[in-house]
Amino acid sequence: MSEKTEKPEKEAPVETATVSVIIPQPPNLWFRGTGRRKTAVARVRIRPGDGKFLVNKREIDKYFAIERDRHSIVSPLKATKTMGLVDVYVNVMGGGPTGQAGAIMMGLARALRQANPDYAELLRDGGYLTRDARMVERKKYGRAGARRRFQFSKR
Repeated sequence: MSEKTEKPEKEAPVETATVSVIIPQPPNLWFRGTGRRKTAVARVRIRPGDGKFLVNKREIDKYFAIERDRHSIVSPLKATKTMGLVDVYVNVMGGGPTGQAGAIMMGLARALRQANPDYAELLRDGGYLTRDARMVERKKYGRAGARRRFQFSKR
């Protein structure tokens, strides 16, 4: 009475989401988004690819020295789980490094929303589609800066 117990066959590994599922468009099509922050303007183009990220024809690590800026730029990709699945090309001008990083983040979020409208709610909840309207206050005449006054002298 030897019964042979059958071992269940190993199941095939579950395939992860592919680029065609995440961005349901032909691979030669570009998606564009424009982002603005302070005085910086970023024009962002994305397409399905292998994760290349160029800012003004330079790698992101070479262009942004501060790690905080690099993390904020790629945060829309992490939120939508498309990190490494799309190629990102950015032209940015004006402002400083932090303003440019904020502009790129917004432009990337807009391009991702255009590529897949299902991401809109996720990106909006993360605050990536909201324009930060804070600007530098202008200098006024008779003052040392926007609000600072010149030193008062009694004599």
